[in-house]
Amino acid sequence: MLEELLEKNEFHRILLIDPAFPIANKSRNHKDLLPVGLLKISSYLKSKGIETKLIRLNNNNDFKNEIIDFNPNFVLITSVFTYWFNEVKEAVNLSKELLPNVDVMVGGILASLVDDLQAEGIKCDYVHKGVVNGAEHMPPDYSILENGGEDIDFQIIHSTRGCKRNCSFCGVNKIEKHGFSVSSIEKELIGKKNLVFYDNNLLENPNIVELLQELIKLRGEKKISKCESQSGFDGRMLHKNKDLANLLKKANFKDPKIAWDGPFKAYKRREREISILESGGYKRKEIAVFMLYNHELEYEELEKKRALCFKWGVQVSDCRFRPLNMFYDGYNPHKRSQSKGEYYIHENWTDEEVRQFRRNVRRHNICIRHNMDYHSRKAEIKKISKDESMYIRNATAKWAMATGIIDDAWDPSKPHKI
Repeated sequence: MLEELLEKNEFHRILLIDPAFPIANKSRNHKDLLPVGLLKISSYLKSKGIETKLIRLNNNNDFKNEIIDFNPNFVLITSVFTYWFNEVKEAVNLSKELLPNVDVMVGGILASLVDDLQAEGIKCDYVHKGVVNGAEHMPPDYSILENGGEDIDFQIIHSTRGCKRNCSFCGVNKIEKHGFSVSSIEKELIGKKNLVFYDNNLLENPNIVELLQELIKLRGEKKISKCESQSGFDGRMLHKNKDLANLLKKANFKDPKIAWDGPFKAYKRREREISILESGGYKRKEIAVFMLYNHELEYEELEKKRALCFKWGVQVSDCRFRPLNMFYDGYNPHKRSQSKGEYYIHENWTDEEVRQFRRNVRRHNICIRHNMDYHSRKAEIKKISKDESMYIRNATAKWAMATGIIDDAWDPSKPHKI
């Protein structure tokens, strides 16, 4: 859609808007929250001689004069999660209020997942679904960020699009209908030493061995420092080629993650995948296992999986499920309880279970990172002395309780009931 409009119209200045999503200002340039789509589109538009400006809306600043003064003749607004619907709607309304004669297009994840965005109340002129092909292999334009992006030390890259797994809870194949894979990333005009791969299934790239060998070479030449796969690794691909673990380690991929979305009975495959990563050179405490909760598997089964992960010595990355057609998420982690009407709670779960599992994962990971066999909130918030804490630090939960120093030792190696 965007590329068709660029062919038919003569645009001189295009305004790019990142809505006021509910994230802290200090986190806005984090790799998970940077509007990389808009940055790559900016490079693409500039290659066509179009001037761009990025406005990152938030609740603390008034951008009205800045938007009007730029005097754009087209506006592009990005979208992320479907439950950040209202923020996108407000960004469109602001554009229409300040620039009543300028067309507005919404793209991104929300726009791609919703069948008819305009019918749902977002009164934009155009909707772009999927990726912008012309921007796919463009480097992000950090210059349009505040301070010219000087504080950005990473570059986001796609070596593939799409995923053949087609999981029911995932919207990747609706967004990235037309997949691709590359055999080299040097064509990406690497400008940063730390690379973050946004591939949804990096190891599925048919050229993955050649790609990792290239990264190892670039690291040896000190052109890159470290790599990260935001979506983790498909453990099934590790089974097919166990040498991938060693190549990932040599390319300096940090903190590898694998998914365990299925039932407890699949534990043997997950255990083998962890062993494969360990044989490649990773320490177990560096490895994490993605777990989808608030979904079809019940709390008790998730707890069995979590407890087994502790026995394996790996961390857990918990992912709370929200339907792809959910336009709000009122979950508040600071409240003691909430009703089903305030946020999405799966029929197999309760609010109490959602909160308990999240607490369990947090305590689990603290224990893994600090090589402890139990967690004590009293010790964490320094309700006991440092000497006492060090004395019982390496104790078992049972022994720590027996000392009488603490009375709240939590054992991560056991599934915990509500």
